[in-house]
Amino acid sequence: MSTLFPAHAFGERYDLPIPLLLFVVAGVAVVVVSCLLVRPRAVRADDGNADVPDRAPDAALNVPTTVVSLGGLLLLGLGGLLGSNEVAENILPTVFWLVVWIMVPLSCGLMGDWTRALNPYANLVRLVDRPGLRRAVLSRAVPLRYPRWLGWWPAVLLFFAMASGELIFNLSATQPKVIAWGLMLYAVLTAFCGLLFGQAWLQHGEVFSVLFATWGRLGFFRFAASGRRGFAGGLVVPFERSASRVVFVMLLLVSVNFDGLLATPAWSRFEQARAGIDQNAVQYLRITSFVLLTALICAVFGAFAYLAARAGGHRTGFRDFLNGLAPSLLPIAFGYLLAHTAQYVLVNIQLLGPLIGNPVGSASWPIHLPYPFNDTYEPNATFLPSAFYWYLGVTVIVGVHVIAVILAHRHLGSRATGDAKARASEYPWLVAMVAYTAFSLLLIAQPLVNESNAGQGAALAPNSQGTQQPSTTHNHGTTTDMTDMPGMTHEHGSGDSPWNQPHDHGTAAAPQDRPLALVLGTFGGGTSAVLLSAGFLRRKDRARAQARQAARAASRARS
Repeated sequence: MSTLFPAHAFGERYDLPIPLLLFVVAGVAVVVVSCLLVRPRAVRADDGNADVPDRAPDAALNVPTTVVSLGGLLLLGLGGLLGSNEVAENILPTVFWLVVWIMVPLSCGLMGDWTRALNPYANLVRLVDRPGLRRAVLSRAVPLRYPRWLGWWPAVLLFFAMASGELIFNLSATQPKVIAWGLMLYAVLTAFCGLLFGQAWLQHGEVFSVLFATWGRLGFFRFAASGRRGFAGGLVVPFERSASRVVFVMLLLVSVNFDGLLATPAWSRFEQARAGIDQNAVQYLRITSFVLLTALICAVFGAFAYLAARAGGHRTGFRDFLNGLAPSLLPIAFGYLLAHTAQYVLVNIQLLGPLIGNPVGSASWPIHLPYPFNDTYEPNATFLPSAFYWYLGVTVIVGVHVIAVILAHRHLGSRATGDAKARASEYPWLVAMVAYTAFSLLLIAQPLVNESNAGQGAALAPNSQGTQQPSTTHNHGTTTDMTDMPGMTHEHGSGDSPWNQPHDHGTAAAPQDRPLALVLGTFGGGTSAVLLSAGFLRRKDRARAQARQAARAASRARS
């Protein structure tokens, strides 16, 4: 059976037709222009959603979906415990770390939270949330009052633990037996907390319910959740004013950024210098860095939010500064998740075919399915060029920062004490958006592109060996000990790693064949779309102003 592809970038690096700096400058320029275009637009002070509670709608227990979801969880757990413990042979690691951890959040961010009826842990809470069962176990019919001080911290800690498993303790967290035991133990914890607190545990503690509902704020459909229909329609409902809620949202952003940071050569050098090859030292360094990076990004964005609130004269407390702007950070987290994992998902989803044919990796598996559901199927890791993922990533990163600017404009404008202060309050947050746009573009470029020839002119010939430098995270499909998630190993080791050795991939494309038009089209098209939208909205505003002036003139003439 083909092994999982342990990389975010496969095949050749894409030779940039222009220096990477120009991509960054162009992306920043689009964000700045979008801010300048939305600043003149007035914002309604209150859209009626300020008092809507930050929680997913309750759902009644549905027997068929409960049986299916809990049965699927049980089968996956048994397959992990009783089947092969090889990552490439057992379906459980791919289902959990590819489908549940990445694909489901991406789908919720696009469509909305569709998972409430199919989430086995949510159904487990509904199953035990019964007065009779609670009376028999706890001698009371009603659930305990959920402590206000506990907030969203259970979900924060559980998400941090899973993200640490992905990024730090991956040698263990990818093993089928470890995943199976984790799922079963978490089921016991969920049932116990659901018995204690009932539906309140789903709203604050059950990590998958909180995770999917948070991403679902961005989706087009609401699925009975609060907000309006349309992309990012759920963000009109503010997040709960609590530190734990803000930290959970920030962790969605920081975790994927830290994942990208681990792919950079600079991190490899830093890790090699500080920890060497000592696995325990590497894990300690990474978890410490993860915690410090989370605190640092929260502090930096909090500082910019504080400056924006002070400039706008907001009459809010300290904890409200970042909380009010947190909805503008969620699209950025989603965009980076999409840009960072697009190639990983499209390549490793191909592995599900052979795994469905033999889900437990048993040599005596009695069911033999035809191609592509058997070991004769070989996934194609390079069916799309690296250039596609680069331009996709650039477009998504710049686009979500533009959306963040618009969302921040709405919040800051509605809280400011005057038009002048509303405009002034946008400058600090714009600086944060510009800086994070540049940071994100530089980060996604690390495993995908090569700019060694980008700034040397269009007439530059291929290198002396006639080859193009491959990605340092390229994988040839050979079975290796994975040091990261299934399909996601960056191999952050020394230069002696086989992942960092050069491979001959053939002759590089001639410089004149590089799609410079795609570069200009990406930013030209994005800027044109912003300008056209702004022009259309401005014409509508002008027509309304002229109508109001005509009405006032007619009123004065009658009087």
